[in-house]
Amino acid sequence: MVLRSPPAVTRALAALEGRVGIRLVTRTTRRVSPTEVGRCLAERARVLLSEYDAAVTGLSDSSVRGLLRITAPLQFGCRHVTPLVTNFLDTFPEMQLELILNDRNLDLVEESIDVAVRIGPLSDSALLVRRVGEVRRVVVASPGYLAKRGVPKKPADLLAHDTIFGTARSEPLEWRFGSAKRATIVRLSPRLLVNEVEAQLMAAKAGRGIARVLSYQVAEELSAGSLVPLLRPFEPPPLPVQLVVPGGSHMPPKVRVFLDYAAEALRKLRVIRRLDDA
Repeated sequence: MVLRSPPAVTRALAALEGRVGIRLVTRTTRRVSPTEVGRCLAERARVLLSEYDAAVTGLSDSSVRGLLRITAPLQFGCRHVTPLVTNFLDTFPEMQLELILNDRNLDLVEESIDVAVRIGPLSDSALLVRRVGEVRRVVVASPGYLAKRGVPKKPADLLAHDTIFGTARSEPLEWRFGSAKRATIVRLSPRLLVNEVEAQLMAAKAGRGIARVLSYQVAEELSAGSLVPLLRPFEPPPLPVQLVVPGGSHMPPKVRVFLDYAAEALRKLRVIRRLDDA
């Protein structure tokens, strides 16, 4: 690895900004932070460098061995990541894999995790990211509930309805609709608060109120008609589904192979909207 002095890095960065004609970092007297375009460029560059390293080094099945530690959200992991990793083990018999299902975003370095499946925006810019698709936040209710209480036509109508609020994450008792710049915020007084998605869906199917979950979590119920989507024109922007690994100069072959395998498998899932279908 070639080390450069801070002035040399500053000159190289300024030259790159002049070449592309776009500001890549925001500078203050105390810190330098990447712009949105800068983060996008860095992500693409990491992918290209990783692919170049793979092409130069060469990979063979015999180099794919050892333990991989993978983490994913609980329900998504049970339904979709578990079949993926078991098929991966069939393909690479010398691999051992530990799957950690947790709705809390674990620290990958501190927990010695090789790959994470993350849904939603990332707060750690040091992670290497591969996006595989998107999911939506969906408001749903049972046909029976809607027959009794009516169908909300706009977000504010929710104030006259019973709501079921998920408490798996520490968030305010509110639902946001529309874009981030022009969001409509509905502050709720839920009749029922639940910390587990399956319980939310069970209560909603029983006609106990209106719930909000992620599209993959309710795909079977929507297909069966036991729950009905509401307020579709007001949905907020979709959430990215991503594979992430800790940043670093070297990615072991076993991690690179799993990333390629998992990305291809996840992009085929019907519950995830592919980026090129957006």
